[in-house]
Amino acid sequence: MLGQLAPAVRQYLIVTGNYWAFTLTDGALRMLVVLHFHQLGYSALEVAMLFVFYEFFGVVTNLFGGWLGAHWGLNRTMNIGLGLQIAALAMLLVPPTMLTVVWVMLAQALSGIAKDLNKMSAKSTIKLLVDDSQQGQLYKWVALLTGSKNTLKGIGFFLGGLLLTLVGFTWAIASMAIMLTLVWLISLVVLTKDVGKASFKPKFRQLLSKSRPINVLSAARFMLFGARDVWFVVALPVFLAAQLNWSHWQVGSFLALWVIGYGVVQAVAPRFTGANLAAARQQIVIWAGLLCAAPLGLAIALWQQWPIAETVMIGLAIFGILFALNSSLHSYLIVAYSRHDGVSLDVGFYYMANAGGRLLGTILSGWVYQQWGIMACLLVSTVMLVLAALAVSLLPEREQAIQ
Repeated sequence: MLGQLAPAVRQYLIVTGNYWAFTLTDGALRMLVVLHFHQLGYSALEVAMLFVFYEFFGVVTNLFGGWLGAHWGLNRTMNIGLGLQIAALAMLLVPPTMLTVVWVMLAQALSGIAKDLNKMSAKSTIKLLVDDSQQGQLYKWVALLTGSKNTLKGIGFFLGGLLLTLVGFTWAIASMAIMLTLVWLISLVVLTKDVGKASFKPKFRQLLSKSRPINVLSAARFMLFGARDVWFVVALPVFLAAQLNWSHWQVGSFLALWVIGYGVVQAVAPRFTGANLAAARQQIVIWAGLLCAAPLGLAIALWQQWPIAETVMIGLAIFGILFALNSSLHSYLIVAYSRHDGVSLDVGFYYMANAGGRLLGTILSGWVYQQWGIMACLLVSTVMLVLAALAVSLLPEREQAIQ
């Protein structure tokens, strides 16, 4: 059936399927590590530290991964990412006595490299499959890839909590490693090998030489994802387990439903924001401003001692919808503003900023929550979102950007 489709559509479906499989294991692994080590008695800050290498090496990988993609081809870097994720899962299959903090941090470092190689490759490939004049089609494909990825990540959260409850940590990791190995073997055979190779050979000094819109979007992305992770990645799961006495299954299911809904909104974002560059550039400032109010409102509601469970659910839903629209616009704009030749360099630089924001947010999530609680995390999130909104307001017209 795939053979009857146009080559660009066929490659898009294969890349998307590859990305889906990886994301499913990545989301499940995140939830498994958070819940398993919290169950073992680790504090919120200690759990956060388990992901420091994951996020740090994501920063490094996105910077140099763009260079590798331009040299080797994007599908090669995507397959390398899959292989590294399998190796990271295998590292967690050691006897429980060997699962020290340092060992888990090293496994997470490998997983962070894998995740960002895979993501950078998938997002960059879409730019090369759509003609530059078809901006509406480009936005829709980017939105669909990003939204479906986050839906699968949500299912991964659910899967991680469920597997931890049903079969335990070790068997959960083993089953994911087997599934991903099968996907990797298929991917090695069917993906076109040279997609994304630049016609020039970029030098390392070119990695940080970016245009104004790339720098603006990167700064905004850094703040945007730092603002999400400062309360979502560690503080929220620990808060739900410790303050509301939710089980692993309940925490995993709730966060899974949130991420699934978030992914659905991302996928349909062009219907709300307009499916072209001019509309996206204008509306990103509006949506960024609205997003700033979401964590602030939730913090005020908790301060006023509204019912905790209901307040968190409603507040998180509002935040998720607004964040998804912002994220989808960001993902489209970076692809639209990137160069066609050597696209992975621009996208890699941008997702380096994304990983840097996640790194900062992860560390702050554990530290701020442990010191001052969930409301403080929400206030820090608000400040970072205001900075993100100010950054995107500086985004130039595309015509000015390419002069």
